[in-house]
Amino acid sequence: MLNALQNPLALAGRWLLAALFLPAGIAKISGFAGTVGYINSVGLPFPTLGAIIALVVEVLCGLALVVGLGTRVAALILAIFTLVATFFFHPYWSVAADQQLIPFLLFYKNVAVVGGLLILAAFGPGAWSLDAKRAN
Repeated sequence: MLNALQNPLALAGRWLLAALFLPAGIAKISGFAGTVGYINSVGLPFPTLGAIIALVVEVLCGLALVVGLGTRVAALILAIFTLVATFFFHPYWSVAADQQLIPFLLFYKNVAVVGGLLILAAFGPGAWSLDAKRAN
């Protein structure tokens, strides 16, 4: 039975992962100054460049997951991007113990997302994707 659900589950998984990145990237367009400020607030160099990179990665790779085009590469890029961003923006170890819960949860939520993206990179988007159509 689960084999029969493989393609719809792969599609749903791609869409759910994209639902994290695509809206975040689009929000960076309208809130670009705020994004630059937030990046600057954690002390990263070149915050404007960082905001542009984040916007491009989240929008383009998010769209790639939605349609299943270049899926494995997009998933790998998003996994690396998410892992790096997680260490800079959710450093639960650097806040007081009584304030660690939310950063801790966000950190490990992102780690789990990275795991899902790595699985997608390893196994591909499924038959209901443009990647599969191009392979035929």
